Amino acid sequence: MAIKYINRKSQKYYLHQGATKTGKPKYFFSMKSEGSLVKAIPDGYEIYENPNGQVFLQKVQPKIITDEEVATVEKGMKELCSLNYYRIDVRKDTIFIYTANQDEEKLAEVYKPCHFKNETIMQQAINNCLTYSTMLKFTLLNEEKRIFTTQRFCFLGSIDDWIYIGLPNTLENLVGKYVKHLGHNSFYELH
Repeated sequence: MAIKYINRKSQKYYLHQGATKTGKPKYFFSMKSEGSLVKAIPDGYEIYENPNGQVFLQKVQPKIITDEEVATVEKGMKELCSLNYYRIDVRKDTIFIYTANQDEEKLAEVYKPCHFKNETIMQQAINNCLTYSTMLKFTLLNEEKRIFTTQRFCFLGSIDDWIYIGLPNTLENLVGKYVKHLGHNSFYELH
C-alpha cells in the first residue's frame, strides 16, 4: 500500500520517489495516485505539512523547541489574541505564528447564504479557503536559560523583512506582551 497523506484541507497526497541527476533517490508528494509510489517512509525522514497545507518529506529534524513551549504559544493565542484563524509552526530553534491573509468575517458572510448543515461545516469551508502568512516569530537565543528573541514581519516597501521587537526574555513573557497585537493596527507600531 502506497503512503497516502490527507492534509488539513482534506486533500490527498501520495508519496513518490524519483532520482536526482546523480542517481540518488529523492522523494516528493503529489496528488497523483499513479507513478513510482513509495510504500514506506524511508528511515530518517518524516512528513511535514506547512501552514498552507503543502506536504513535504523531510529529514527528521532535531527537537530544539519543547512541546511545553509550543503549548505556551498556543495558550497565549487562545487567551490573548482575538484571531480565530492562525497556525503555529516550529522549524529548528524558532516558533512561527502565521495569520490568515483573508478577512474571516467577510468569508463567513459570503458562506452564510449556502446554508451549511452546521457551524462546523461552514468553519471547515472557510478554513479550506484561507492562506496564511508568517507575522511573528520567537527564536531561541539561550538554550540553557530558554531565553527567546521576538521578531515581527515588517511590510514597509523598503524593508519587507523581519525586524526585532523588544528585548530577549522568557517565552511566556514575550507571548504575553506581543500576541495580543496580532490582527490589530498596534502590531505595526511594535519595534
